[in-house]
Amino acid sequence: MLTIFLVGCGGASTSGGTASSNTGSTASYNTSKQASSSNASGSSTSNAPTNYTPQYLIKQLNVTMEAKDTNSTANDLQNWITSTDTRASSSGMQYQLNGDTYTITITFSVQASDYTQIQRYLVDYPAKHNGRLLSLNESVQNATNDYIDTQSRLKNLRVEQQRLQDLMKNAQSMSDVLSINSQLSDVEGQIEQAEGHLNALSDQTTFYPISITLQPPGDGSATPTAPSGNSWNAGQIAHDAFQASLHFFQFLVSILIWLLAFSIYIIPTLILIWLYRRWRRGRQVTNYRPQRLSTPPPAATLHTQQPVPEAVHPKEEEPVAHVDAGEQAEEEAQPVVNEEELPIS
Repeated sequence: MLTIFLVGCGGASTSGGTASSNTGSTASYNTSKQASSSNASGSSTSNAPTNYTPQYLIKQLNVTMEAKDTNSTANDLQNWITSTDTRASSSGMQYQLNGDTYTITITFSVQASDYTQIQRYLVDYPAKHNGRLLSLNESVQNATNDYIDTQSRLKNLRVEQQRLQDLMKNAQSMSDVLSINSQLSDVEGQIEQAEGHLNALSDQTTFYPISITLQPPGDGSATPTAPSGNSWNAGQIAHDAFQASLHFFQFLVSILIWLLAFSIYIIPTLILIWLYRRWRRGRQVTNYRPQRLSTPPPAATLHTQQPVPEAVHPKEEEPVAHVDAGEQAEEEAQPVVNEEELPIS
């Protein structure tokens, strides 16, 4: 009896302990479930999207550095930039002679995603290759507002375009069709302008220009000296005179080249002028004809020689030249030239 009682108490205690353990496990499960749900809610709250507006920036970088061999440095930088950014493009190189070497300017257009890496490389490049960084200028322009405003305006214009197209389909009279068509053309023109401006902004914010200027190092050994009192130098004067004569010769050659280039117009014009003047002179000579008497009067009527009376005084008089009537008639028959009819030279 006692044994049965003890066994019953032990089973009750065992069942009570089991119940309590089950209750504790249930509580712990609920607690962990609540904690996990709270963590999930917290994580969902933290991962919730925020109103973040992307920045549309327009950047431009100008770098000037010294290099001993500007040609090899330019080739090295060009190869590294084009290999780092496969979409990078170069606008070419500009060479300017500076002593025995060249000052080279390179312009690249790189992607915005690779701009920071390329900028750091250019900043560290002179120190790593025995050069010197002279200047670095970066300009940044925020085009976010312009970009967003253009997008909004383009969206509204497209809505207006769709509305006008619907009205065009339901228009009944010709006046309505013409009015709607005019408004639709205006809206489509504004859409093209907005799209062009948006594409330009997109290109400027996607690719950034980088200009690199490579200069030879200046050792400062050739320091300018003050001019002395007697600055006359025969060699320098001869050199300047030769340079001036060379420039004058180049000027004459340039004029000759210009004349040869325009000779296809000048020579025919001069020939035409010469032919015209020659033709005009020949025409004036042909038109000049002296006036002649059609029927000259007889010699007897032109002049009658009066006999010379004999001298009364005994003194001898000077002989009077007798003029033949025929010769005098020929002299009087000579044509009288009118000055108004003479050709004007």
